[in-house]
Amino acid sequence: MTSMFISLYIKLFFLLTPFFVLSVFLSMTKGMELRQQRTIAVRVSLAVIIIGLTLYSVGNEIFSTLGITLDAFRIGAGGLLFLSAVKLVGGRSGPEAPEEDGDISVVPLAMPVTIGPASIGTLLILGAELSGTTGKLLGAAAMFAAGLSIGIMLLLGPAIRRVVGKMGLSMLQKITGLVLSALSAQIVFTGIKNFLG
Repeated sequence: MTSMFISLYIKLFFLLTPFFVLSVFLSMTKGMELRQQRTIAVRVSLAVIIIGLTLYSVGNEIFSTLGITLDAFRIGAGGLLFLSAVKLVGGRSGPEAPEEDGDISVVPLAMPVTIGPASIGTLLILGAELSGTTGKLLGAAAMFAAGLSIGIMLLLGPAIRRVVGKMGLSMLQKITGLVLSALSAQIVFTGIKNFLG
């Protein structure tokens, strides 16, 4: 049970592209007071947890309503996730500045920066794969922990940037992209294997 939670947590943590989110957060909150940065960080974390848990719990219902098989969705979402991974490895950039007087915590930071189209598809799949009350609860706990970790990272953002520097953040972002590319390949291979089997 513990190993399953850890596995789900790691998948979800990297799925939320934490270091890319941190880079965008630092860019968009540049010049803000520390208190305001922390408020935005907390809001982003709460929004990510709520959106993530919602997506995690409605996967089967969406698939049955649309008449899409889980394996077909695996192949499609895996392809999207791979494209996101390529962008991360290539060093994609996010929005440079927030809109004037706009709240950036939910849009764009929580969605689509943290939870984008590829992440949405993958969250639906991971949620649909879990069966039984124990599996669902573990998945929800892992999603909550991953969202909380994003919030903690954003709260510590200025300190992390001082320690690792801009180059270090870029390298961590590329590593995240490599992990996501492997995850996307596994999702696609599982979908193809089940489809052909």
